[in-house]
Amino acid sequence: MAFQRLTLFIISLVICANGFSQHSSPDTLKALRIEGSVTLDGKLNEEFWQKAYPISNFTQREQTEGAAPTEQTKVAVVYNTHEIIFGVWCYDSEPSKLLATQMSRDFDWGSDDDFEIMISPFNDNRNGYLFVTNPNGALADVWLGDEGHDFNFDWNGVWDARVTHDNNGWYAEIVIPFSTLKFKSGNEHVWGLNFERNVRRKKEQLLWQGWSRLYGVEKISQSGKLTGLKGIKQKEKLEIKPYILAGIERAGGETNTTFKVGGEVNYDISPTMKVNLTLNTDFAQVESDRRQVNLSRFSLYYPEKRQFFLEGRSYFDMSIANASVFYSRKIGIEGDKAVPVLGGVRLFGKIDKTSIGFISLQTAADGEIPTANSTAFRIKQDIFKQSTVGFFTTQKFTGDTYNAVYGGDFTYSTSELFGNKNLITGVSGAFSVDRGGDPFTTSGRTATYHAFIYYPNDVWDFGAGINSVGENFRPGLGFSNRSNYKRIYGELEYNPRFKKMPSFVRNFAFRPFAFEYYINDRTGVSETFMAEIMPFGVELKSGDEFGVAVQHIMDKPFEDFELIDQVLIPAGTYGMTGFAAGFHTFDGRRISGGFEMGLSEFYTGRRNEYEMFLNLNLNRHLNIGIDWTKNDLSLPEGKFNVNEIGGRIEYAFNPKLNANVFAQWNTEEKEILLNYRINWIPKIGSFFYFVINQNISTEGDKLKLTRTTVLAKLVWRFAI
Repeated sequence: MAFQRLTLFIISLVICANGFSQHSSPDTLKALRIEGSVTLDGKLNEEFWQKAYPISNFTQREQTEGAAPTEQTKVAVVYNTHEIIFGVWCYDSEPSKLLATQMSRDFDWGSDDDFEIMISPFNDNRNGYLFVTNPNGALADVWLGDEGHDFNFDWNGVWDARVTHDNNGWYAEIVIPFSTLKFKSGNEHVWGLNFERNVRRKKEQLLWQGWSRLYGVEKISQSGKLTGLKGIKQKEKLEIKPYILAGIERAGGETNTTFKVGGEVNYDISPTMKVNLTLNTDFAQVESDRRQVNLSRFSLYYPEKRQFFLEGRSYFDMSIANASVFYSRKIGIEGDKAVPVLGGVRLFGKIDKTSIGFISLQTAADGEIPTANSTAFRIKQDIFKQSTVGFFTTQKFTGDTYNAVYGGDFTYSTSELFGNKNLITGVSGAFSVDRGGDPFTTSGRTATYHAFIYYPNDVWDFGAGINSVGENFRPGLGFSNRSNYKRIYGELEYNPRFKKMPSFVRNFAFRPFAFEYYINDRTGVSETFMAEIMPFGVELKSGDEFGVAVQHIMDKPFEDFELIDQVLIPAGTYGMTGFAAGFHTFDGRRISGGFEMGLSEFYTGRRNEYEMFLNLNLNRHLNIGIDWTKNDLSLPEGKFNVNEIGGRIEYAFNPKLNANVFAQWNTEEKEILLNYRINWIPKIGSFFYFVINQNISTEGDKLKLTRTTVLAKLVWRFAI
């Protein structure tokens, strides 16, 4: 009944919100057509840059919303038949104070001076690409979906940039082949376009369009327009990426060698639709998972790291609140073991206003693990100005067993509520079907649903919803760490910028309430209630943050569960109250870090949790990060200390060659994991990896090397 009432409320709100929509006409930038290719050197001294049509009307989003910039920026665009080129002049009155600590591909640009280009070739107020560079010439890119609510940081496009410096600032020349972008066919094009520049030492953020704090460069509906594009073509429609891999592993006194070949074929069947064929798919170069110690009674979630599944990820999003209908780690991974992927096909892209994603992969039999076919299909239709309605399904065939999930969703989104406010609301649902052996079996409580409303804005941020996961909902290709519940949740945040407040404060933050309430779906009995109040938080103009919170949890496990070291928590009702505080410094400093602590009651005893992390940005080549988490548990069974330690060293020789070392250890596994990796980009789109993985046991008096794996992998891109 509550779900029906919330759904009716959402429909009414959608109707009302459309009546308030309005948006002023955006600015435009005209691209200049040139003949021939461009020498990419970052000098911007070619004659065509003098003939181009630059823009320089940037506005502050931070620190002072709507103010004129303290540093000037100019951008111009030229293009030829097959590529678009951006010229960027980032003038700076104190160029010696530029912050640029990173050089690696896909760098974390949140703490560096940078320049960002948002392109929306569909011009649909929804989807686009973000290209980022910094004064070191580092490259990063993102696929933006659903008005920036979906950030796919793992998308990698084929593009390049060069940067130069002088006494007046830094300058970038950026070239993006049209084959990297998806756009509609036609002779003349108008694209969505926006720019952002960050001057980090001043915490100054400048935008060309959409500079309100309610928006940002990722808010595609607030972008400007790029005009003047005529007669452009995607030069490369066929991409072939074969790989060769060789490796050796020594463990348990035995030595085994590996040699594999395989690859991918990508074909653009239209300017907006791509088909991908993969054979003998390999993920050997992927960094190890960060191991986690589970101090709860529910399963842990591990993020996908395999590039094959990360590309085009937004086309396969099938999440229903906390449940993921499609969780790609269910393909090619069984427990901690990798299962060979024989091959498969993917199709994803957009036709007019319809987004389509299809994937089907076959895994090999491996020991007691049978061969399996995994398939997922997602279709989503754009409606209204920024909203969608869609359908999705997943299917998994394993021997004589079969699992399928069918579902759909509707999301209404607008950035023009009451003129300029953001609103997102919607409903989604799915049900699962299982067949084991010969009989076709279904049972009750196989469904999940979610209805929600979010009001994500600068000063006030509110969200609420209700969702349910049935006792027998089993997504064979999905993930849900909890089943058999109804959940009601809500949260309100207030982030004021008072007219009279200390000059060093950017904004305060208060959370009057945040709660989650779980009810057993079958019995209707209360199971878990979690509430949090943040009475005080502050973000300084320096980029530092501090906050405190008070929490209370009521949990009622209906059966005993094991915590650690065979420690059992008895079934019963537990009330747990705690306090938390945290402090983070600005990442752009040479030395930065943070500290968090939580002191609370914990079932039959107490839990004190401490987390510390430290980052050293020694220079633009070398970055070091260390983190440590400690849990002190005091229970009737005794006192337990659970420690997790991680460390990372990254050295970038240049934007296309870097090396890193990742190490981790925790008290439960009693094993040090080391991952050494060298990544070289010999040409854009091609990669060479050299990887060493080592396992070192810490049990006993001496460290013992138990496993070493060494491998090299070359991926080469051929484009036709």
